[in-house]
Amino acid sequence: MNNDARICVGAIAGAFGVRGEVRLKSFTATPEDIERYNPLYSEDGQQSFSVSLIGQTKNGFTARLSGVQTKEQADALRGVRLFVDRDRLPGLPDDEYYHADLIGLEVYDTGGTLLGRVENVLNHGASDLLEIKPATPGDTILLPFTVAAVPTVDLTAARIVADPPDGLF
Repeated sequence: MNNDARICVGAIAGAFGVRGEVRLKSFTATPEDIERYNPLYSEDGQQSFSVSLIGQTKNGFTARLSGVQTKEQADALRGVRLFVDRDRLPGLPDDEYYHADLIGLEVYDTGGTLLGRVENVLNHGASDLLEIKPATPGDTILLPFTVAAVPTVDLTAARIVADPPDGLF
């Protein structure tokens, strides 16, 4: 299956215990919903897992993955990102977007000048930030993903119209 048809919903943070349990980070809006989207796939689609949450840990959960029965197997999966088929995820309201849909979009200012391209979407607690690789050489720029700074997201045209704070670009 095409990777564009899959969305990253979690990552394996390492082993937990000696019977193959793992520490799991969930990227879903309601973190415990990650187990509702079984099966989950590795990024290359070569591995699939059924996830069962068994507890909570700092910054995530403890979980059992189908086919993982030893600490060594769990350790080998550390860092593996888990994906779900896009059509298994709920639809979003008009003003919400999956991060995967924003990455790669071109960003223009309100006058139509190309500012750059979205490289990543970050969240450090307060709100999302768009990491933009500028059209001109230079360091990436972090643009707050707010209605004031990003009044228009047009997924059909694959572009964002931004009204960044003065001096940001």
